[in-house]
Amino acid sequence: MRIHVVDHPLVAHKLTTLRDERTDSPTFRRLADELVTLLAYEATRDVRVDQVEVRTPVAATTGVKLSYPRPLVVPILRAGLGMLDGMVRLLPTAEVGFLGMIRDEGTLQPSTYATRMPDDLTGRQAYVLDPMLATGGTLVASTQLLIDRGAADVTAICLLAAPEGVALMQEAFKDAPVPVTVVTASVDERLNEHGYIVPGLGDAGDRLYGTA
Repeated sequence: MRIHVVDHPLVAHKLTTLRDERTDSPTFRRLADELVTLLAYEATRDVRVDQVEVRTPVAATTGVKLSYPRPLVVPILRAGLGMLDGMVRLLPTAEVGFLGMIRDEGTLQPSTYATRMPDDLTGRQAYVLDPMLATGGTLVASTQLLIDRGAADVTAICLLAAPEGVALMQEAFKDAPVPVTVVTASVDERLNEHGYIVPGLGDAGDRLYGTA
C-alpha cells in the first residue's frame, strides 16, 4: 500500500482554511471541492489511456483518451458526496458508484447500509472518496469490497489522514493482489479518544452539510 501526501502550496493554503473553525459551510464546501480537484490530479497520474489519432486545424497528430472500461468513482456516503463534484470535474467520463458506510461511535467499527455499484469490477480502476482516514476501518472495508469485486487497482482520496489509519491500511493491504494507494493533503498527529483526527478539521460531514 502506497501513501502519497500532496506537497503543494495551494493544497496547504486550502487545507488551512478548511481546518479553521470559523469557516462556514458554504465556504467549506467550495474549498473542499477545489482541494479534491488538486488531489485528484495527483491521484489520476496512472489512469489508463489509449492512443488516438486526431486532426487539428493544422495537421494530424496523436493524442490519448481514457481507456475502457472507464474508471469508477465511489464516494463514501455521506461526507464523500462533498468530494464528488471536484473529482468528476477532472474525470467527467468516469462512472459513479455509491457506498453507504457508518461507523459505530462506541466500537469505531464500520458497517455497510447501502451499495450502488456494479457487481463485477474486473479490470476497472476505482477511486474511493472519503474525507477522513481516521481509524481506517471504513476505508479498509470499502477498499476490500472493491478488490473482491475485481477492481484492477484502488486509489483512495482523503483530505486528511491519521497515522493510525495509515498503519491499518498498510497492514490490511501489505499483500493485496492489486495496487492500493492513499492520496491525501496531510497526515496529522494522531487520533483522540473519540477517534477524531488531531488537529484535523472536525466532522467533515457536519461541516459540509450541517448537523443531522
